[in-house]
Amino acid sequence: MPELPEVEITKRSISKHILGKKIKSLKILNPKLRYNLNYESLNLFKNQTIKKINRRSKYILIFFDNENVLLVHLGMTGRFYFLNGDRKIDTSFYSNNKIIKSHDHLKITFEGFSLIYNDIRKFGFIRRLTISNIKFSKHINKLGYEPLTKEFNFEYLKQKIYNKSSPIKNLLMNQSIVAGLGNIYANEALFMGKIRPNKKGNKLKDYEIKTLVKSINKIIKNAIDAGGSTIKNYHNSEGRSGSYQSNFKVYDRENRKCLRLGCNGKIRRQVSSGRSIFFCFKCQR
Repeated sequence: MPELPEVEITKRSISKHILGKKIKSLKILNPKLRYNLNYESLNLFKNQTIKKINRRSKYILIFFDNENVLLVHLGMTGRFYFLNGDRKIDTSFYSNNKIIKSHDHLKITFEGFSLIYNDIRKFGFIRRLTISNIKFSKHINKLGYEPLTKEFNFEYLKQKIYNKSSPIKNLLMNQSIVAGLGNIYANEALFMGKIRPNKKGNKLKDYEIKTLVKSINKIIKNAIDAGGSTIKNYHNSEGRSGSYQSNFKVYDRENRKCLRLGCNGKIRRQVSSGRSIFFCFKCQR
């Protein structure tokens, strides 16, 4: 599933093409997503101009020159691509270089090109909000602070986890605690902080929490700078692959030697709550 860095790159990619552009028409190609696409709702965006595009956690919010807002979540396999004549420009996180048109769901037409939302597994969604009700949206109103913001600091994270007996990795992936962090970057941040993923939140020392905040911020910043992590040939709208996967220290490295200098441990993989945990059994404690 795309995490904060990949959604940020997708937001930046589509912004280069559609910011300031007016929608000529919208066509529902396949309404079946997590929430069925509704023509009456989406048709309200016709002839409206896109004023700004923001990201909140793993959501993309597209603002128009009226009160309407498009809320987009990519789910597990959602992606956008542009259609300019016969030329397709992919902006996806999960991409296999072959766009299967039968999984196209929504076509948004601008002057001279179209933006297509494609989703094989149909867990993503596109919903209409208004500026006045964003804060009441069930998808937005319970999100915690994000990495790389001043609010995400030692005091905040300590307050969120000091009385929690759940494993720290589970807590980091709780979107009401750390918004936007997912499985890949939680594994990597815990490795950087030398913290075992199954250590209980209420057992972390202050210095470990401080280290963890710094590690999360560094991992997320580096991943964005690298264009995200390429999974199944991800490319942004300029056709460039993300490259952060070359920096993975634990994720998807089961049974391989730990890359920390001076450590001779190996990376282990466990499964908890349906998610893979990768860690070094020796240097993460």
